[in-house]
Amino acid sequence: MNKEERLKQLSQMQYYVTQQNGTEPPYQNEFDQHFEEGIYVDIVSGKPLFSSKDKFDAGCGWPSFSKPVVETEVIEKFDTSHGMRRIEVRSKTADSHLGHVFPDGPRELGGLRYCINSASLRFIPKDRLEEEGYGEYLKLFD
Repeated sequence: MNKEERLKQLSQMQYYVTQQNGTEPPYQNEFDQHFEEGIYVDIVSGKPLFSSKDKFDAGCGWPSFSKPVVETEVIEKFDTSHGMRRIEVRSKTADSHLGHVFPDGPRELGGLRYCINSASLRFIPKDRLEEEGYGEYLKLFD
């Protein structure tokens, strides 16, 4: 399936977040308080982005991660929208807007907080990684 076909399958919120640089409401999203073992992939491309091993509760209302699971798939861009100076994070393959990265994460986890919109993610549970073609990521949970 090509990108245009995948975009047609997105919900209104998923499209708004990933394609129009939107932000979903805090505390009212699928993965803020989700801590099952598995990986989070780009809702558009399916490329792995984050692992539940690197997820923490930052209390900000959105899923937070200390680092990407595949660093080359998450790109950073300087963002001055809304009168703020931030670092936006996007997926490399699909160019989906994911959220922002901040230097206020737990020091023991590297000090970063990737604040990510749930609407930009699809979760693959640990017990379905092999079945869905992500078997190489099972080693994260040994």
